[in-house]
Amino acid sequence: MSPTPATMHIGEFAERTGMSLRTIRHYDEVGLVTASLRTDGGFRLYSEADFERMILIRRMKPLGFTLEEMAELLAIIDEGRAAEDSPGTDPRLTEFIREATERREKLRTQLAMADEFVALLERQAR
Repeated sequence: MSPTPATMHIGEFAERTGMSLRTIRHYDEVGLVTASLRTDGGFRLYSEADFERMILIRRMKPLGFTLEEMAELLAIIDEGRAAEDSPGTDPRLTEFIREATERREKLRTQLAMADEFVALLERQAR
């Protein structure tokens, strides 16, 4: 099987997602994002759906979600899609939203402290 316009090899996938080949392979090994297809030669082929899934994972990383938490959230989303129901009705998704919001606020506070620290250092350098 050769790649179709709707699929991409791992190199292009890595470039588009901004993630390393090693990270992508690791996520494949642990089952977070598995290539939708394989070529006859065994090369991974990723779809746009795989890309969207990887971007979701990439957005969770800075918030400190574990691989297990990432897998849980992806399962919730997959279950919602399979049921042709909005995953928004799942209380577990509501909990993820609450947790992500708390983690974002913590990062915002840390960033403000870092900005203050840089400003203090800059004043010392004058």
